[in-house]
Amino acid sequence: MSDKNIHPLSSSDAGLARVTEDLIELLIARGVIRFTDLPLAAQNKLLERKETRARLSNSLDLLGDDSGNETI
Repeated sequence: MSDKNIHPLSSSDAGLARVTEDLIELLIARGVIRFTDLPLAAQNKLLERKETRARLSNSLDLLGDDSGNETI
């Protein structure tokens, strides 16, 4: 599929999904909604994405922490 055939909104979908996730997390943190207020399918999708981000973050942590145990 060439770039001409991609719907104009498709390029912003991933960014909007992340904004939506962040908004939901903020509303939960502030007590506006509870995680359990969301439909089960939404809960599962959010948990799946959070776990995937955590795995990716851990696998990309190539430098480790700044614990001071570095070899020079």
